[in-house]
Amino acid sequence: MKHRSSKSLSSTLKTACLLAGCAVVLSGCTQIRGHQGYIADQILVSAIQPGVDNKRSVEDTLGRPTFVGQFDKNQWYYVARDTRQLAFARPKPSAQTVLRIEFDDRGNVVGVNKTGVELAVNLSPEGDKTPTLGRERGFFEDLFGNIGTVGAPGTGGGAGAPGR
Repeated sequence: MKHRSSKSLSSTLKTACLLAGCAVVLSGCTQIRGHQGYIADQILVSAIQPGVDNKRSVEDTLGRPTFVGQFDKNQWYYVARDTRQLAFARPKPSAQTVLRIEFDDRGNVVGVNKTGVELAVNLSPEGDKTPTLGRERGFFEDLFGNIGTVGAPGTGGGAGAPGR
């Protein structure tokens, strides 16, 4: 039997440790995929037909909606989102589906709309501010901006209102 030298054994052990360390480091760079929300079956979704189905048949076919419209109880939403994430980064949407089913007052389906990730908005707040549309006004403009407009005609004030 041949005996390996201690130099050869330590070299092999170092190589094994190095490979194991690389495997651990690289496993942190793998992509994590996630799914949130409704799991849609395209055959069942395409089976919902305006004028044919009602609230009961939609619930029997698709299940309970993700949420019901806040201002109109005759709108049901089924929402799903797929995300991808690298290591410790924030998840980014890779796919999104919003299925909106609209009912009339009697509970019959009048419309089925489906949208995707094209309507998703990416907001990136910077510090304590969120970007908004509109003019940027300074402190003094906020403070003195309404001088002369209170009660002026056409602004809804009392001084220039017709009939006074």
